[in-house]
Amino acid sequence: MVFNIEEINKIIRHRRSIFPVSYTDEVISDEIINKILENATWAPSHKLTQPWKFTVFTGKGLNKLAEFQSDLYKKISGEQFQQKKFDMLSSKPLQCSHVIAIGMKRNELVPEIEEIEAVACAVQNMALTASAHKIGAYWGSGGITYRPEAKAFFGLGEKDKLLGFFFLGVPSIEWPDRAKRKPVSEKVEWVR
Repeated sequence: MVFNIEEINKIIRHRRSIFPVSYTDEVISDEIINKILENATWAPSHKLTQPWKFTVFTGKGLNKLAEFQSDLYKKISGEQFQQKKFDMLSSKPLQCSHVIAIGMKRNELVPEIEEIEAVACAVQNMALTASAHKIGAYWGSGGITYRPEAKAFFGLGEKDKLLGFFFLGVPSIEWPDRAKRKPVSEKVEWVR
C-alpha cells in the first residue's frame, strides 16, 4: 500500500472544531454523511466489539432532537432551570445540517473505558473525514449528554452511554488556519 503521508499529516493538522453559530443553511449530502459514518466504523476496538451507535438527525429530525433535549432539561432541572440554557438546547440543533448522537453500546467482554476509547477513536475518524470535505464539525458533550433519562430516546440501554453530539454544517467562515498546540517535546518523555 502506498499512502501520501504529507496529505495524511495535512488532514490531521487541518482538523478544527467549527461551531453551529458559524454554519450556513446549506444541507450536507447524505453521501458525505455516510462517508463520515463509514469511516467512523473503521476505528479500532478491543475484541472488535465496535461499540459505537450513531443516531443521525437532519431535516425535521433536528426539531425532534431540539424539542426532546430542551423538554428533558426543563423536566429534570427543577430549581436550577435556566431559560438561557433551555433556549440554547431548543435552537442549537436547528443551526446544523446534521447532528449525530454518539452512543456507546456496552459489551462486557472488555473494560468500559476501552469501549469509551473506541468510540472516541470513531469520532476522531468522523472529524477528520468532515475536515477533508471542508464540513464544519465539533463534538459537544453538554446539555443532556450524561443524563440516564436521555438514553432510551437514542436507543441506548441502562449499561450504555450517551457520549455527546457531533454537530455538522457547511461553514460560513473561512477555515481557521491556525491552531494552538504546545510543542510535542513538552508532552513526550523518551525512555531508551
